[in-house]
Amino acid sequence: MADWGTPRSSGPRDWALVERFLLEDLEERRRARRWRWARRVLFIALFAFLAWKLGSSATVSPGAFGPHTAVIQVDGQIAADLPANADSLIDALGTAFKTAEAKAVVLRINSPGGSPVQADEVYREIRRLRAKHPDKPLYAVIGDMGASGAYYIAAAADRIYVNPSSLVGSIGVIMPGFGVPELLRKLGVEDRTLTAGEHKNLLSPTRAVDPVEREHVQGVLDAVHRQFIAAVKQGRGERLRVNQDTFSGYFWSGEQAIALGLADEVGSLQSVARDVVKQETLVDYTLLPSPVDAVLRRLSAETARGLGAGLRQALGLEQTATLR
Repeated sequence: MADWGTPRSSGPRDWALVERFLLEDLEERRRARRWRWARRVLFIALFAFLAWKLGSSATVSPGAFGPHTAVIQVDGQIAADLPANADSLIDALGTAFKTAEAKAVVLRINSPGGSPVQADEVYREIRRLRAKHPDKPLYAVIGDMGASGAYYIAAAADRIYVNPSSLVGSIGVIMPGFGVPELLRKLGVEDRTLTAGEHKNLLSPTRAVDPVEREHVQGVLDAVHRQFIAAVKQGRGERLRVNQDTFSGYFWSGEQAIALGLADEVGSLQSVARDVVKQETLVDYTLLPSPVDAVLRRLSAETARGLGAGLRQALGLEQTATLR
């Protein structure tokens, strides 16, 4: 007679069956996740390919527009890692000057300036291209602002057009800095910077300025300023009316800039194309990341993350916290 009141204990075989069931369920879940990630990766790769094909098929030769005015935007800060960088601007200039249908090149400038190196490289390339293509003029049209490094570039143009309210000039060089040694001392902060080289830590904000170091840095800034001044004088020539403030770092309105010889006339992109170049068709040669490029970059990152996750799961290398 069975004893219904006494519970039966599970034997080793019962636990083995439970363990096997759990392991099979876990493996099934892993297979499902792997296929899910594989589908995502394939979808992203397909979308990236289609976007690439769309971008490549949409490319049109500038010459297809017929006779036109080539436009190159110098917008925002001039720096190697920003849209207004020397490499992109020089590439765009080269294409515009080589295109026979581009009857003139217009730099549409709205920039506070930036890197003197980047500005000088563009300035020199403009001078080279103008010498190589003497029949193709280059004009600069300054919008809200054409200051410092942006004016450096504009100075290479055949003529500079401005709005009466544009901000123009700022022919100077600056190296911002500050010092907080007394504040750090009151806060109990100790500077433990180590250097190899007597002046490697020059202009450190944690200590007073060394007069010798100040003189050295000022000499560097003065040398860059002299180069800037020489470029403006070379570009503007006899049109420039030099006075004691011309190269002081002051900026002026467009109307004042014309009176000082820093600019030539009032004009806009449209008026220059219409009345000066006499080609109202505008073709933008600016090299900027296209929306397709941006999508591809994002998709590339997603693809890499998806492939990595898929490989980890396929190999059973789930991310877990570990103690080392």
